[in-house]
Amino acid sequence: MSIDAVVSRIAQLQSLMAPIPAPPTANFAATLAGASAPAPTATAAAAATPTATMPSATATGPSALPAGTPYGAEITAAAHRNGLDPALLAGLIKQESGFNPNAGSPAGAQGLCQLMPGTAQGLGVTDLHDPIQSIEGGAKYLAEQLKTFDGDVARGLAAYNAGPGAVQRYAGVPPYAETQNYVRAVQANAAGFRTS
Repeated sequence: MSIDAVVSRIAQLQSLMAPIPAPPTANFAATLAGASAPAPTATAAAAATPTATMPSATATGPSALPAGTPYGAEITAAAHRNGLDPALLAGLIKQESGFNPNAGSPAGAQGLCQLMPGTAQGLGVTDLHDPIQSIEGGAKYLAEQLKTFDGDVARGLAAYNAGPGAVQRYAGVPPYAETQNYVRAVQANAAGFRTS
């Protein structure tokens, strides 16, 4: 492959990547509600090449999370790219996998963010156990749920855990003990990351 071809391909890939948005403001719900650009759909994410949708290297830059938080810089970067509070994303990951990239569930969810293979594929995740891809996929999926439920964190987390259909069916957090405990635990984890 010639150097001109490589340079051309790099330019093509860069044009597919979305710019990194500014960090979210203190009023997350208002920021989310006022967003003018629609979130990418799963179909659009699947159509993009994996290198265009998933970062392939460790994130650089400061972490908005307490020192010692596993994958703190990567979580912060993915949260900012997806308009999320880094503490909320870190709280979700702590609850989902305890920061273990090799975690798996009996239902088939895998990785740091415990994505199901079909969901992961729709988000452009090609390796569920790659921490960077899992964090980015989990951030995208959580951002989609929050957008679907007008920035309501409890309903967004419930949709992440039980599926958006269950949240719509019950017009709120479903009456499943697991989901109710999950929503409380993730929010408590997030509060812990904010106060540390």
